[in-house]
Amino acid sequence: MRIFKVFLLFFPIIIAAQTTEVVSDTTDTVEYLIIEGDSVPRTSIGLEEVKLLHKLKFDSREARIRYLILRRKTLKVYPYAKLAAVRLDSMNKRLEGLKRKREKKRYTKRIQKYIEGEFSDELKKMSRTEGQILVKLIHRQTGETAFNLVKELRSGWRAFWYNTTASMFNISLKKEFDPINVEEDYLIEDILQRNFQNGRLEAQKSAVEFDFYELTNKWKNNK
Repeated sequence: MRIFKVFLLFFPIIIAAQTTEVVSDTTDTVEYLIIEGDSVPRTSIGLEEVKLLHKLKFDSREARIRYLILRRKTLKVYPYAKLAAVRLDSMNKRLEGLKRKREKKRYTKRIQKYIEGEFSDELKKMSRTEGQILVKLIHRQTGETAFNLVKELRSGWRAFWYNTTASMFNISLKKEFDPINVEEDYLIEDILQRNFQNGRLEAQKSAVEFDFYELTNKWKNNK
């Protein structure tokens, strides 16, 4: 059973063996595309979608410092959450092609060890708050809590044990990414959107449904 699904939409525009020219009709200021002698009126200009983000304003110096600390931690852990989502998606696609239960079990175990080996050293360096942000971002990327992912990949007992151990360090593997009701989660999304836009982070669509602009209006009006 798939843990989560990632849908990619491609919109290719292919014009083969054609020459394109843009000319203007000065009588009515309408531009035309000239393609192999045929003129096609162009009444709009194609632009890439750009999100207009509000200017950051803080009520106090302490609020600004908290945001900057949250930004540093979010930028640190996001790549790991994104990579984990990619790895799990690849595993799910591979499992779909395996028919025998023994093959699936063997492949899953191998991927588990690979993921653990890939992340274990870096995860040990994270603080408690960074670990909790990572858990939230894993839910953002996959639509599943870290607890459920562990439960699917291993066993319910292992998931319970991992969650109990994490709770000793004030980290819940069941924590969800909830920018609608939790202001810190909204601020994390704000940090992500700003860094997607400036190219510092590679964007990955959230598996959790929400409207960022509606959230911005909500949290700005709540202040």
